[in-house]
Amino acid sequence: MPDDPIHIDHWLRIDPRLTTSGQPSESELAEIAALGARYVINLGLSSHERALPNEAATVGALGMIYLHIPIDFQHPTEADYQAFAAAMTETGDVETHVHCISNYRVSALLYRYRRDALGVDEAIARADLERIWAPDDVWAALIEAP
Repeated sequence: MPDDPIHIDHWLRIDPRLTTSGQPSESELAEIAALGARYVINLGLSSHERALPNEAATVGALGMIYLHIPIDFQHPTEADYQAFAAAMTETGDVETHVHCISNYRVSALLYRYRRDALGVDEAIARADLERIWAPDDVWAALIEAP
């Protein structure tokens, strides 16, 4: 198995099937595919200056399934979390890579999902979140919602 591409912005391996990062390049997506990822979930806006043009086609050409859940960083909603949770449920036990522009959206929503849906100990889930960032008040309110 290839080594994790830790050079990708804010790379984090959560467990053997789940990795996260900031926006990967086309070549970095190929590295992610080589790790065995079969799904790529993107929470970033395609209009962002760092977004990869036509990421869906790149991911598809690499043999992976692309799910895009664009979340406005300034105004995340409960519906955004629910769409994210549904996508995570859809991937099941299949190797999945989740990213956004800087891994902030991902780390926040993954914290809540792991804590609430998967029953991961809150301290473990929070430690992974805090390896990436400390959410501002808007994001903290969303991820602390019941």
